[in-house]
Amino acid sequence: MNTENQIINYLSKLGEATINELTEHIGVSRQMLHRVVKKMIDDNYLVKLGKPPKVFYKLDKTVAAKEIVHSLSEIEISFLEEHFLLITETGDRLKGITAMQFWCTRQKLPFEKTVKEFITTKKKYLQYCLPNGLIDGTDKIKNTKGFTKIAVDKMFYCDFYAIERFGKTVLGTLLHFAKQGQNKKLMQEIINIVKERTEKLVKEKKIDAVGFIPPTIKRHLQFMQVLKKGLNLSLPNINLVKVSGAIPVPQKGLSKIEDRIINAQVSIIVKDTRKFNKILLIDDAVGSGATINETAVKLKFKQAAKTVIGLAITGSFKGFDVIQEV
Repeated sequence: MNTENQIINYLSKLGEATINELTEHIGVSRQMLHRVVKKMIDDNYLVKLGKPPKVFYKLDKTVAAKEIVHSLSEIEISFLEEHFLLITETGDRLKGITAMQFWCTRQKLPFEKTVKEFITTKKKYLQYCLPNGLIDGTDKIKNTKGFTKIAVDKMFYCDFYAIERFGKTVLGTLLHFAKQGQNKKLMQEIINIVKERTEKLVKEKKIDAVGFIPPTIKRHLQFMQVLKKGLNLSLPNINLVKVSGAIPVPQKGLSKIEDRIINAQVSIIVKDTRKFNKILLIDDAVGSGATINETAVKLKFKQAAKTVIGLAITGSFKGFDVIQEV
């Protein structure tokens, strides 16, 4: 019996084990076992739990899903690889065909039929993408009832946060878990995806200053700060300050558009006296668009900008939606 099968048999009985436990049981060198374990993780047979010095390994629950027989074309498989990502409740990261097989098994859905339905649905949303890879969400904000004034001239998303039936998109999934788990690796992955699109927008629109919407909730690792550093745009940065009362109230905690507008009006302060032609405001997720729009109102009131363009990592598809998860 080879080393991989011995590991599978051992973990099938015990559930989880450390490298030391596996080494002692199987009787191979620690160095060789590390190589085997790494390959099994890469092949989605094992899952790593914890951080040094407390690291355990267990069998990936999705191993059985990989054995589903299918007749998908290479084009369909490639499409899934690019557009379908899943992070399970136990923290396992799956993508492409493996992720779809796992999702279909959990939802008790026919695999190939569901794949074709996903591709059709996703392509419908991809039609909204412009040549620069962004989605124009300007009409969404303009059609949202509740704003007394629309000050943001154009609004773009890098992707929708979620699509019908299949839930969060790849960027939506990464953003959700990056913020919830304070995961810098996932944050950097998001930056790698959106950096080129952001730079193209800056060039196309002749942006001469940028502002990053500050967060409301204090966290050890703030996504917007990591994003600002990672994008590293060679532009002046507008000084935006987030203030709050005794109890900070984030936008995602408000379900009414009127409350969101009031919250944005009183919580964002523009502490900058410089004047620019075009300012790009960047946020992580846009539901109602209240924060970016009300910040644009203040920028124009202070004559800090003639034109304000908004950019979000993800945005909602509906006219007014609440993205509470991020």
